[in-house]
Amino acid sequence: VVRLGLDHAVVTAVARDDLADGGAGAFAATIAAVRRRSPGCRVEVLIPDCKGDEEALERVFAARPDVCNHNLETVARLQRAVRPSAGYARSLAVLARAKAAGLVTKSGLILGMGETDDEVVGALADLAAVGVDIVTLGQYLRPSATHLPVARWVEPATFDALRRAGLALGIRHVEASPLTRSSHHARQALSAVSSSPPSGGALTADG
Repeated sequence: VVRLGLDHAVVTAVARDDLADGGAGAFAATIAAVRRRSPGCRVEVLIPDCKGDEEALERVFAARPDVCNHNLETVARLQRAVRPSAGYARSLAVLARAKAAGLVTKSGLILGMGETDDEVVGALADLAAVGVDIVTLGQYLRPSATHLPVARWVEPATFDALRRAGLALGIRHVEASPLTRSSHHARQALSAVSSSPPSGGALTADG
C-alpha cells in the first residue's frame, strides 16, 4: 500500500472455513496494519460470512473498515446451486449487522446464471432493506467446465435498467456493466455515497 501510494485499498481473501473465525482476525489485523503504515488510505474489505458467527464478524466491524463488502452473489432461488456453503438470509444478516455497526456497506451480484430480471430487482430490494449503500452488478464468466454454464449474456441496456432500479429502491450507488466486479470504481463509489444523501422510489427494472 505504501509503495504503491494507494489512497484506497481493497482487501479480500479466499474463503477460510478452515479457520475458527473464518479469517476475521486476519482482516482486522490487515486493516490495522494499513492504518499504521498509511493513515490516509481508506480500507475496503470484502469478507466471507464467517458462518454467521457474531463474535468473528464483530472483530472485523470493530476494526472500522471504510467499506464492508459481503457479496450476495446471486438471487435467492439460485443460492443453493451457486453458493452451497453459504445462504441468502445469512448474507443479508451479515450486511445488516455491518450497517448496524455504523459501517458503509456494499454487496454484489453476478448475472447470467439463470436468474430473471425481476429476481434481480427482488434481490436489490432485499439489499436496500438492510441498508446496503453500494451494489455492483456484473456478468458471470464461467471459470471452468466444472462450474455452472453461462445461462445468458446480459445486455448493457439491461444492466443500466437494473442500475436505475437499484437507485430507485434507495441504494445510494450502483455500478452495473458486463465487466463490473466487486472492486470496480471502488474509490469513486465510496466518494459518491460519502457526498450524497439516501434516496427512495419505485421497484421496477425499467426505471
